[in-house]
Parts: sequence; structure tokens; C-alpha cells
Amino acid sequence: MQLEIRPDPAEVGRARRWARSRLAGSGIGADEPLAETLILLVSELVTNAVVHTGCPAVLRLSLPEAPEESATVRLEVADRSGRAPVPRCADGDATGGRGLALVDGLADRWGWASEGAGKRIWCELDRDGEPGAAVTACGGVSAYEGFAFEAV
Repeated sequence: MQLEIRPDPAEVGRARRWARSRLAGSGIGADEPLAETLILLVSELVTNAVVHTGCPAVLRLSLPEAPEESATVRLEVADRSGRAPVPRCADGDATGGRGLALVDGLADRWGWASEGAGKRIWCELDRDGEPGAAVTACGGVSAYEGFAFEAV
């Protein structure tokens, strides 16, 4: 399944709604931690594509065909920008710069690859995994479920 994304910040909300609608028939409940984590990852990856590339993108979602306990969900965002994703260390007051740290902490696996003149960023969630773990990076700044705070 895939969704064409325009380089417009309003597309982030449309991508979340689209992903939620695809979950409905997958056997993954909307209130499961896996679903909530997947929607957060959609937000982060689509936001990165829209904000940092200014190019159209394609969101791809691979869901299990049958609701199996050990199934893997795969999310990909492909864009036409050849710029590599660069994790940043955001300070405590920054309103951005934590997206890839969240992806790294919440996904079971993630990566990126050049694809023609552009790139594809992907992540995977295992259904039997425990999404929603804390993310710690960049000198003790932690992020958990989309909120950032200083570690104490």
C-alpha cells in the first residue's frame, strides 16, 4: 500500500489518517501500542520528508496479511532528495531535531538507502516487540512517546 505525499506540512496529518485507516483491516487494534508507535513513526518520517526535502514523497506501509503474533510491520518513505538523513542533537529548548532519535528508539530496525536520484528511509516494528521504549541520545536528553525532557 502506498500514498503519494506532496511537499506540504498538511500532508503529515493526511498520512497519519491514511495509516490509521489501513490498520483497521490488519488485525492490529487502533489502541494497541504497536498502532500508536506506528502512527508516531509515520508522523516523524513524513515530517522529515516534507520539511527537509521540499520534494514529493511516497509513503509505503506493509502490514501482515494475517494477524499473527510475530508479524512485522514495515514503513518506508521514499523521496527525490539525494540528501542523506542526518540525526541531530537538539538542545532542551529546540522544537525540532529529535525525529531520527525517536525513530531509532521506537523502531525495532531502521535505515536508509539511496534510490535513484533520491533515497528511501525505512523502519520496522515487530508485533511481538515492546514499542514505546524511552529514547536516550545526545548528552542525556531523552524523548518518550513524542515528548522531550531533560534526564535527571
